[in-house]
Amino acid sequence: MLTKELGIADYDRGRILPDRLTTKRHSQYIGYAERMLDVYRNGIGWTRRDLHRSVQAVFDDEPDCPQRRIDAFCKLLDDTSEYQRDRRRRAAELRRRVFQMAAEKHPLVRQADRLFETTESQVKIEIAKRLGRPWAEIDADLFADVIEFHRLLRFDGYPDGRSLLARYNVAQAQVVLFRAVSMTVRAGDEFKVILRAARLAGLMHSIARTGAGNSGSGKSGVGKYRIRFDGPASLLRQTRRYGVRMARFLPALIACRHWSLHAVIQARSGNRTSRFDLSSADGLRSHLPPPETFDSEVEARFAEKWGPKPREGWRLIREGEILYDRQKVFVPDFAFHHEDGRTALMEIVGFWTPEYLEAKMKTLRLFRNTPILLAVAHSLTQDVPELARNAIVYKSVIRIGDVLERLNQ
Repeated sequence: MLTKELGIADYDRGRILPDRLTTKRHSQYIGYAERMLDVYRNGIGWTRRDLHRSVQAVFDDEPDCPQRRIDAFCKLLDDTSEYQRDRRRRAAELRRRVFQMAAEKHPLVRQADRLFETTESQVKIEIAKRLGRPWAEIDADLFADVIEFHRLLRFDGYPDGRSLLARYNVAQAQVVLFRAVSMTVRAGDEFKVILRAARLAGLMHSIARTGAGNSGSGKSGVGKYRIRFDGPASLLRQTRRYGVRMARFLPALIACRHWSLHAVIQARSGNRTSRFDLSSADGLRSHLPPPETFDSEVEARFAEKWGPKPREGWRLIREGEILYDRQKVFVPDFAFHHEDGRTALMEIVGFWTPEYLEAKMKTLRLFRNTPILLAVAHSLTQDVPELARNAIVYKSVIRIGDVLERLNQ
């Protein structure tokens, strides 16, 4: 993922347009992307600085390439690389010893003359003998704790140049969402997949059913559901962390079909805002596999412990029910179906803000006639006693016995 400093965007009549490289307008970039990949594929053992300089050289004769675009490519290439690092913090001690030894021979020159007789090469040979290591090895470790001098160990990379360009386009769109005030996604038949990705990212959201409209990309089913997200710019704290969560959600959304996105973006300075619009018809290509089945480790561990077979007649189903009340839609985390026909639902409450919690309480009150079990983290019980009063309280895992006891009641 890119940092906000690497974001490139244009503005047009209140719209924000993130930088995008297309085959039609930037066909030459396919060749550039392949050359950048070759730099990293053939650069095992190179320092990060040398790799970045080589990538820079790829664009020496390209007038249509700002420096931030080159830096963004380097960041994306580094993200799929593994570098050797000074994890034991030996570089600083090595420098101290080497510089102390060299100081005894100062001043050093590259070529000796009548005034200065000690050369740099001679001192390096002497230091290597005293340390019992080849100078090339010492030189490689001397600044191993400086990020620019980390050496490339492995490059996983991208399948081809087009994949790197596709990742760049998505990454620039992600940067825009760092400053989102709000975001609204309209989804069709893959609504549950999108919702699961939002929950996996830990995004605060509310859901409403809007009908079976054909808005957005014009495909059947687009616009059946509307998911509204509070953006990082609307929070009072943890804005950076939440902004990263929202940006990470975007590739999962792009991997789905039949959706549209509208976001309100805060300006870098002042109180002005811009709008950001994107849809499945825009042709962005995601690098991510389908979203995980579970939204959190708590859910995954609970489902694993419960298992596929019924317990005391109750069978567990992942997101087995969608509740509707006029325009309001609610999808609890789990459904329980008993062999005698009884049903119950369970919702797990984790990451929250006061606003999000208030919305959650309103939703639960709206569906109060539906049997819904609440599982609330112990860390929240002091802050939200009303919510925890009749809930199943858990610390790290939800106990099967506690759930069965409530189900049988």
